[in-house]
Amino acid sequence: MKKLLIIGSVIVLLFVAIIVLTNVSNNSKLSSANNPYGDKELKQETIDQLDDKNYQNIMLPDELEKKIAAGEDVNAYFFSPVCMHCKAFTPELMPIAKKLGVDIAQINVYEFDDLWRKYNFDRTPTFIRFEGGKEVSRFVGALSEKDLRTFLNKEVLKK
Repeated sequence: MKKLLIIGSVIVLLFVAIIVLTNVSNNSKLSSANNPYGDKELKQETIDQLDDKNYQNIMLPDELEKKIAAGEDVNAYFFSPVCMHCKAFTPELMPIAKKLGVDIAQINVYEFDDLWRKYNFDRTPTFIRFEGGKEVSRFVGALSEKDLRTFLNKEVLKK
């Protein structure tokens, strides 16, 4: 009986330690300069992605709206940190875009649910190109490297 209490206590202490360490890590990530979400309360999957090099061009919906309303050209990449297709495609997309000199605003629809209806899409990843305040092209889902390069060259770079 004594051994059972000791083992049980050790297990409880381990769980408490894991919870404390996770909270400390989350607080550190949230308070760092790498948190583009400001003081918004974030879901764990988004917190886990804050230091991912492939998700460092986050744009908040208000900023996206302002750019579109101002008629600026915007390449909006709508993703979710829980989407397996986004997790696979983003590490392909971002290096190619960087190499081609294409700026892509990454918008997290997991944190901003209303964007699904607002921009009329039902799957992620979704890429929408805006010019002069209007949508001019989009693709939904992951593209092959060749198709992605073709899309970016034709629709964004106009080559």
